[in-house]
Amino acid sequence: MIIGQAIPSNFIPAIEKGFKEACNSGSLIGHPVENIRITLTDGASHQVDSSELAFKLAAIYAFRQCYTAAKPVILEPVMKVELKFPTEFQGTVTGDINKRKGIIVGNDQEGDDTVVVCHVPLNNMFGYSTALRSMTQGKGEFTMEYMEHNTVSQDVQMQLVNAHKATKSTD
Repeated sequence: MIIGQAIPSNFIPAIEKGFKEACNSGSLIGHPVENIRITLTDGASHQVDSSELAFKLAAIYAFRQCYTAAKPVILEPVMKVELKFPTEFQGTVTGDINKRKGIIVGNDQEGDDTVVVCHVPLNNMFGYSTALRSMTQGKGEFTMEYMEHNTVSQDVQMQLVNAHKATKSTD
């Protein structure tokens, strides 16, 4: 959105490259930054001091300045999980889903079986097949498919950020 020749057009690709490079690793936990829009509105160049490297570094610096001000959040994959198990185990299974920070969105009966549909963070689903077999005496089954990415809770975000800082300080 630059008007006029504030920045020569041959430096714009270097600026874009700088922003893309900066987005490859956010300072929260070092993962790529997504869902971002960057608009170049103005700038200045100098005949002697301007170079592609200078504009690339300026873009990286500008990104880092704005990144923390934008209050970034960490996203995690959320899965749609469909469970089918004998009704006698309903309390145990739904209690376990709640422990895994799942949100139950549907509950149905199919004969002697209960069918539960819920949304659960993927990180909380590791080892679930073994847990479900234990809770239902081997009679429960489930399917899981990707649904969306959602923000993690504030406490989880703080744990991840602190863990990232700890590993960074030991490097």
